[in-house]
Amino acid sequence: MKKKLKHQERLRDKSALFFKLSSLASLSALILGLLCFFLLNIREIIPWVLSAFAILNGLNILLFRFHQNLDIAYHISSVMALVGTLTITLYSGGISSPFLFILALLVFTGYVSTRTYGRIYLGVSIAVALLLFILQKSSYGLPESVIPGPSEEPFALMILLLVVLMMGAGYGRYLLSTHHRLYHVKGEVEQRLQEKEMLLKEVHHRVKNNLQTVSSLLRMQGREIEDQTTRNLIRSSQNRVVSMAMVHEMLYMREDLSKIQYRSYVEELGEYLIKSIKGPESKIKLNIDIPQIELGIDTAIPLGLLINEAVTNALKYGFKDQDEGEISIVLEKEDASEYILRIGDNGIGFPENIDHKTTKSLGLKLIHNLSRQLKGSVIRDLSKKGTYYIIRFQETNQNPLHTLS
Repeated sequence: MKKKLKHQERLRDKSALFFKLSSLASLSALILGLLCFFLLNIREIIPWVLSAFAILNGLNILLFRFHQNLDIAYHISSVMALVGTLTITLYSGGISSPFLFILALLVFTGYVSTRTYGRIYLGVSIAVALLLFILQKSSYGLPESVIPGPSEEPFALMILLLVVLMMGAGYGRYLLSTHHRLYHVKGEVEQRLQEKEMLLKEVHHRVKNNLQTVSSLLRMQGREIEDQTTRNLIRSSQNRVVSMAMVHEMLYMREDLSKIQYRSYVEELGEYLIKSIKGPESKIKLNIDIPQIELGIDTAIPLGLLINEAVTNALKYGFKDQDEGEISIVLEKEDASEYILRIGDNGIGFPENIDHKTTKSLGLKLIHNLSRQLKGSVIRDLSKKGTYYIIRFQETNQNPLHTLS
């Protein structure tokens, strides 16, 4: 509805501009014709063409009042102006005639209407100028000028004043009002963008706070549970919530609210998991090789959960009875949209015959389900000691109804 109203408003503005400029052109042509005839002693061709244009263009304006078709009225007026300009130019000095500058007004009018019309009349005007030049240089030549010698300079002055009048009184005001309108609209758009960015920042901040609250509740609940297996499940769920909260926190801290620097995120997540599961005195080393890659939230969160599961499994099972070891995380971009994640540990590993289909481990199932969510695949690298995965995935826009089941 708003677009329709804006379109109607622009159409009204252009209609008003056409009426004003056409009326001004008709009146100017009539006055210029009378001055040529009575003041400059130009009695042939030129005053009659100017008077004819004034009368016919006046009729065109009256017809426009009835049919309200701006394109038809504009083209009729432009064609008459083009024919009149060409005729007067032929009989007032050819390529040296000051009346040739009226072509510039036609081109300007075309661009004010639409870019297509502007290009059409620009091409026509260039063709007319080249034609006049060729005719003047040819053996045929041009008709002799009907302007008496003493009247040439006053005639040129009047044409110059006419062009300045049309540009100032018509186009100048239109361009000024258009500039003010665009400046006003630009200010409104910038203000709305700032408001949306602030709102989005606030959303990320609130989501992070809510997720941290959930994490705190899980931690408090875990303290009340005596069964170690159940407590470990609660802690794993808490770490998953924290991995998501970190993404929203990083988006809140950045100017660009659509992507995060993934190396910083993985470093923070890895250090948190090591301290959470193995304690602050752990000697587990975290080797991270990630270039300056930025990922959107729809890819960052499932990939973060996947890394969380792989690192958690390594800390809980790969280094079950030891406090030393290495966890390696390598992320590289293969092409415009595909990535390769190599993640693993040098721990004790697990048998080759165990996979996500046969195991009861939720972590292993999540690694495969999350990679599928990222339109990727998981391959276990059996050539290395411990547990290593090669995961190919794509940056994607998440389906809001997607589940991990």
